[in-house]
Amino acid sequence: MNPIWLKPFQLTFGICLLIGSTSLAQSLPDKTTDTSKNALQVYRQKIDSLDKQLIAILGERERVVKEVGVYKVAHHMPALQQDRFKQMMEPRIIAGKKEGLSEEFITEFMNAIHEESLRIERNIIH
Repeated sequence: MNPIWLKPFQLTFGICLLIGSTSLAQSLPDKTTDTSKNALQVYRQKIDSLDKQLIAILGERERVVKEVGVYKVAHHMPALQQDRFKQMMEPRIIAGKKEGLSEEFITEFMNAIHEESLRIERNIIH
């Protein structure tokens, strides 16, 4: 079992894989011709770029979650919509598996995102 402080890093890595899996292989240096430290720098720059994209996507998602929270307040709906959460999990697990990610990782990742969404919505509702 990994320590709790490691989870955000694992989640970030997983999202990076989801976002950049197809373009990553095309942009990496050829291992047979470039074995210097520069190759590692290229990898790190790619990860930095993916992390920046990841944060932007998460920020956009949070803005939408806030809009959902306002909608739920206006329509007297609770923050937790358990059926919706169950409904959205399966397609995300399938998509994750297609990217080579484990069901466990996708489940933990989506649970973390869902918990943050609930926190945001509850702050709006209360």
